[in-house]
Amino acid sequence: MDIKEILSKVDHTLLDRCARWEDIKLVLDDAIKFGCASACIPASFVRRAAQYVNGKLPICTVIGFPNGYSTSAVKVYEADMAIVDGADEVDMVINTNDVKDGRWEEIENEIRAIKSVVGPKILKVIIETCLLTDEEKIEMCKIVTRAGADFIKTSTGFSTSGATPHDVELFAKHVGEGVEIKAAGGISSLADAEEFLRLGATRLGTSRIVKLAKNEQGSGY
Repeated sequence: MDIKEILSKVDHTLLDRCARWEDIKLVLDDAIKFGCASACIPASFVRRAAQYVNGKLPICTVIGFPNGYSTSAVKVYEADMAIVDGADEVDMVINTNDVKDGRWEEIENEIRAIKSVVGPKILKVIIETCLLTDEEKIEMCKIVTRAGADFIKTSTGFSTSGATPHDVELFAKHVGEGVEIKAAGGISSLADAEEFLRLGATRLGTSRIVKLAKNEQGSGY
């Protein structure tokens, strides 16, 4: 698999709390230049970013990020505002507390409610795999499928670890028809990227692959 094909699967990501508009613009420019799937940026930049790219690149943002324990009403509002501002894709974080309490219906209802405001735009559900057991991950595959989300995503990149081959392979075995897989966090090389795609991921959340394409040191998300 060549680097151009890999880049076409990348959500080029900058979620740094100290990022400036100039940093975001560089991410947008690079994502367009290298043919990335989207640029994933903080919600506060979405309106400016959408105006800046003017349809040349899908804009992705995150809600309930990174801890996921905002109330469902807050997450729905965040998602609605992101779409109004011009987001094409929304990556939401589930409430891990609810997972640990086995509140499966509440989690499913939250995802459904967010998908209802995202509508035909893409919704990705981040389940933070490093905090879950395999049994909990499998249950989340079922819930994400039933709730009508478009993707299940491994990680925020802000917890104890990111994507692993094991988790992507587990997702591939248990998600339902129509649900795609996004691996994110710690994807540091072309070999990593190719392995995740081979195992079943169709999106990669990372900043490092574009840096490698630019012959820069591949550090970051």
